[in-house]
Amino acid sequence: MGLYSYFCTMIKKIIALLLFVGTLPMTAQEKDHNLEVAKNLDIFNAIYKHLDMVYVDTLDAKEVIGNSINAMLRSLDPYTVYYPEEKVSELKTMITGKYAGIGSIIRWNSQIGNSVIEEPYEGMPAAEVGLKKGDIILSIDGESMEGKDNAYVSDHLRGDAGSTFELKIRRPTTGKVMKLKITRRAIQMPAVPYYGIRPEGIGYINLSQFTEDCAKQVRRAFIEMKRKGIKGLVLDLRGNGGGSELEAVNIVNMFVPKGITIASNRGKIKRVNHDYKTTVEPIDTVMPIVVLVNGNTASSSEITSGSLQDLDRAVILGTRTYGKGLAQISLDLPYNGQLKLTTNKYYIPSGRCIQAINYKHARGGYMEHVPDSLTRVFHTRNGREVRDGGGIMPDVEVAADSLPNIAYYLAAARDSNEVLLNYEVDYIAKHPTVAAPSEFALSDADYDEFKKRVIDSGFTYDRESEKYVKELEKLAKFEGYYDDAKPEFDALKNKLNHNVAKDLDYNKESIRQIIESDLMTAYYYQRGSIENSLRYDKQMKEAVKIILDPERYHRLLRPAKP
Repeated sequence: MGLYSYFCTMIKKIIALLLFVGTLPMTAQEKDHNLEVAKNLDIFNAIYKHLDMVYVDTLDAKEVIGNSINAMLRSLDPYTVYYPEEKVSELKTMITGKYAGIGSIIRWNSQIGNSVIEEPYEGMPAAEVGLKKGDIILSIDGESMEGKDNAYVSDHLRGDAGSTFELKIRRPTTGKVMKLKITRRAIQMPAVPYYGIRPEGIGYINLSQFTEDCAKQVRRAFIEMKRKGIKGLVLDLRGNGGGSELEAVNIVNMFVPKGITIASNRGKIKRVNHDYKTTVEPIDTVMPIVVLVNGNTASSSEITSGSLQDLDRAVILGTRTYGKGLAQISLDLPYNGQLKLTTNKYYIPSGRCIQAINYKHARGGYMEHVPDSLTRVFHTRNGREVRDGGGIMPDVEVAADSLPNIAYYLAAARDSNEVLLNYEVDYIAKHPTVAAPSEFALSDADYDEFKKRVIDSGFTYDRESEKYVKELEKLAKFEGYYDDAKPEFDALKNKLNHNVAKDLDYNKESIRQIIESDLMTAYYYQRGSIENSLRYDKQMKEAVKIILDPERYHRLLRPAKP
C-alpha cells in the first residue's frame, strides 16, 4: 500500500473514530472540537487528492506530506518531532548515546574544502588504527570523499556494527597517503568524560549527557573518590542538554533519602502522568556538593540541579539555566517511524515548573519568554525562596569568561584560513609526547610562533568595535550630526585600527587556553581537555572556595534573614 493510500485509510479511520466518539455523551465544546478535527482532516485529504491528480508536476508524496507533518509539529514546540524510518536511528542515538561507526568527530576544513578527522574518541576504532587530528579523509571503500560535506562523510563512516571498510586518508604533516581497514563498532559517547580529585581534595565529576546508565557511571566515580577521602563534590552540568528523566532521578537519589518525589509529570491524559521517586538508600546525604550550571544546562540537568536546590542538598553555582520544563515520550508510527511527543510538564520537589518559554498555538504558533515579573515564588525544604518559569537561578551567580572576538574567528576558520588547525597539527607532529593535562602549558615561545603564523597567513576578522562605529556613523548621518562630528569619527577609527598583532597580545591568555584545550584533546582525549581547562576555570575555583568554607556553604542553604 502506497503512502497516499495509507494516509487516506488513516484519515478514514480517524474520522470513523471521531464519528463513533460523537455518539457518546459529551459536552458541546467536545462536539465542536471533534467536528473541527474531522472537517479539517477531510479538507486536507481533498486538497492532497486534487494535487495528486491534477497538479502540473508529479508529487513526491513522502516529501509533500512529510513537509505538512513537520509544519504542523513546528507550530507546537521544538521538542515534538516526527522521525520517518530512515531517521529513527537519530532518535535512538539521542536517547541512548550509541551508534555504530569509528568513534571520531570530523570537521570541515575550509582551506582545502574537505572533511578531516577532528577528535578520535579514546578506546574507539578511530584511535586504535592511529587516526590523528587533521587527517584528511580521501575515500571510503573506494568512493571519493573529496569535496563532500560533513553530513555525507559521516553517513558513510557509520554503518552496521561489525562491518569493515577501507578508509583512505592523507596525513597533512607528511603528505603520506594511508589506507586503513577499520571495523565499525557500537560507539557510546562517554556520559562522564572526566572525573578526578582536585589538588584541594575536592572531587569533580563532569556529566555531559543523561544517556542510559549514566547514573551508574556517576555512582562509580563518586564511590571511588569518596573512598579516597574527598572533602566535597563538584558536579559539572554546564552544557549538558539533558536526556533521560529517570537517570536524573537516580543521580539525585545518590544524595537524598529514599521515598522523595523528585519529578512529577503532569499533562492532559492522566494515565500518562507519572511521579518519579527516589527508590533506594542514598550513598551520602551530608557531603558538601556544588553543582555548576549555565545557559545550556537543560531538561534532565535542570531536574538534577533544581531538585538538589529545592531539597537544600547542594549549592547551585554559575548562570541561569535554559528553562526546559517539558517532558516527551516516543511513540511508534506505521512504517517504522517514530514520534517524539511532548505530553507533560514536569514539576520538581518545591512544586515549581521551570519552563521558560510559552509556546502559543494560536495565529500559526509563536513563543514568548515568561517575564520574571510573572514568575511565582516557591520554597525549598529549608524555606528559601525559588521561582518557577525561568530555568534554575543559581544560589551563587558567577559568569564564565567570555570568548574574545578574535578567538571566535580563529576557531571558526572563516575565509578559508585554517591557521589554528594547521598550527595544532604541526605542533602534534613535532611533539610526540607532552606533559600531563594538569601540568601542560603552551610556552611563550610556542605562542610567539603561533602569533607569527597568524600574521603571516593574512588572517583578518570583523571586530565588534568596528561594527558599532559603522552603525553609529550611519545613525549620525541619518540625524544630520555626521559632518560636525567627522573629525572625531576619523580619530576614533584610527585608534581602533585593525591590528592583529596587538589583538593577539591583548588576548594572549584566552587564545592560549583554547590552543591548550585542543592539544590536550589530541593527546589525552576529552578527559585531558577538561582536566587542563579546570586550572583556568573561575566558576570551578569559586565552587572549591565554597566547599572549603563550611560556614559559607551552610549559610547559602539557609533562608536569607529579613
